Amino acid sequence: MTERTIVFRTPPDGVEKVYRALAALWEDRTDVNEEERMMFETALIELVSNVVQHASSTTTVMCELGLEATERILRAVLVDTAEPPLVDTQRRAMPDEFAESGRGIPFIQALVDSFDHEREQGRNVWTIAKHRPAATS
Repeated sequence: MTERTIVFRTPPDGVEKVYRALAALWEDRTDVNEEERMMFETALIELVSNVVQHASSTTTVMCELGLEATERILRAVLVDTAEPPLVDTQRRAMPDEFAESGRGIPFIQALVDSFDHEREQGRNVWTIAKHRPAATS
């Protein structure tokens, strides 16, 4: 198992720290293929971007991101101090082509196997996971 944890705040931080953490993770996990990386990374950046853009708080929003990669799964847990979001992470269809918003959650869901949100101890806990194909011998 390979793990990484970073802490960032918004404002002023954006997704740059997340990209750097993912790059370090991929350096250590050369067994993760390009398609797995692209799908997981895209879903995570979409999630973090939405938190950075839409998080509501009277103060700076603090975020902690934990990354985990094993032979079986890629997982990210993002904890933030923003107010509870008004979102539903239940599976949903992509909005029509003329919709101006509402694509983020369906997009994330299309890229990973699970996407969850919970409110714990006054914090938002977002979890995404992508199962990896069984290794061949």
